[in-house]
Amino acid sequence: MRRIKRSQRACAIGIALAAILGSIGSAPAEVYPSRPITMIVPYPAGGLFDALARILAEPMRAALAQTVVIENVGGAGGSIAVGRVARAAPDGYTVAIGSADQFVVNAAIYALPYDVSSARPPSQRQI
Repeated sequence: MRRIKRSQRACAIGIALAAILGSIGSAPAEVYPSRPITMIVPYPAGGLFDALARILAEPMRAALAQTVVIENVGGAGGSIAVGRVARAAPDGYTVAIGSADQFVVNAAIYALPYDVSSARPPSQRQI
């Protein structure tokens, strides 16, 4: 019976040490968002999705207390815009707005130089 208690105590001490040593030297988490967010629209300015992006940007600015930059990247049926989002750092600072044409149909029809499934924020949270 005494052996069980010693092994349990040793296990608890080991877990505590691992937790303490694991936390030493870790950087504090960055507060999101700490810099402007870029919303990429796969159509030229003045269209439906541009207007929708601008309407959505205002509540995002208020809720996140950060600037939301609208960037219109037209051309190639939206593939250029989605490619820019897919190649952006997966940190949630570059988002896209569009339709199934850009995100699904283009990937099904064309051989694209990027992976469409990587064109989403890592947290997959909806704003």
